Amino acid sequence: MNRLWKEFSKGLWKDLPPFKLVLGLCPVLAVTKTADNGLGMGLAVIFVLTLSNFMISIVRNLIPAKVRIACFIVIVASLVVAVELLMQAFAYPLYQQLGIFVPLIVVNCLILGRAEAFASRNAPLPSIADGLGMGIGFTLSLTFLGALRELLGTGEVFGNQVMGASFEPFSFMVEAPGAFVCLGVLLALMNWMTNLQRRRKGLKAVEGPGHDCASCGACSHGQKA
Repeated sequence: MNRLWKEFSKGLWKDLPPFKLVLGLCPVLAVTKTADNGLGMGLAVIFVLTLSNFMISIVRNLIPAKVRIACFIVIVASLVVAVELLMQAFAYPLYQQLGIFVPLIVVNCLILGRAEAFASRNAPLPSIADGLGMGIGFTLSLTFLGALRELLGTGEVFGNQVMGASFEPFSFMVEAPGAFVCLGVLLALMNWMTNLQRRRKGLKAVEGPGHDCASCGACSHGQKA
């Protein structure tokens, strides 16, 4: 149980995907004009990431090493098709707003990274916990960024007016450059908080997000000697 909680909770802060591992930035930048979009995309990623981790963990010993990436993509693509059909049936306006970024979940580096670094090397239960935690952390990040951009850009959050009548919206924030600015500010804030925590523990400060990612294994920083 302790291990399951550890694998689940790391995605909520220690390895928060967009801000600590810096993974899956394409939808983070593209679909977060509103909190609704961020939440919708995040829920789709939770579904795909959790089930793909589970399925890949089950068949990990049956997949030849030379074709493992292709097999991972086939599994993820099948789940993405299921998500598309569900969204078309029950949330069609959201599906239209997210557009091409729903099928692009297939090549989201967060999902493929967890498949390669974790699910293909661990049992089903820890893989489910890892996928669920990473997915929830990703969803919270997208929703927060979308709410921040929506608030500053329109004065609303989830379509509800928050700012008073005298508020002058920063329309820049709901455009593409605004996404980069918000993400950059949040990355700097997360990096500052991480370094502050490390200094309090007497550890050396890291140079930027993604350097404390030994559990990921998706890049050279996470490779073991």
